[in-house]
Amino acid sequence: MSESAKERAARRRLEAVTSAFMRIPRLPLDVARDLLDAGYSRLDQVAGRSAETLLSEIRKRNPEAPDSHLPALRLAIYVAETPSPDPKRLFLDCWE
Repeated sequence: MSESAKERAARRRLEAVTSAFMRIPRLPLDVARDLLDAGYSRLDQVAGRSAETLLSEIRKRNPEAPDSHLPALRLAIYVAETPSPDPKRLFLDCWE
């Protein structure tokens, strides 16, 4: 990997790590990155959406995005729509 590619990857990772999506407990970094790539930058932008629709939009930029993103996307939507999320529902296995 070239030096510029490494720098670009590091910038993309930093952008994902510092994004609003990383305030969601247990949200995988690759899902946050995919949401950013799909044009979402704020948590309120995913409220009212379906996980399947979000995955469809993500796949426009990243055709290899796996179906395993669906639980994480459902979690993100739940957190975006719920003012006081139930701590018991903040685990990915609750959304499979």
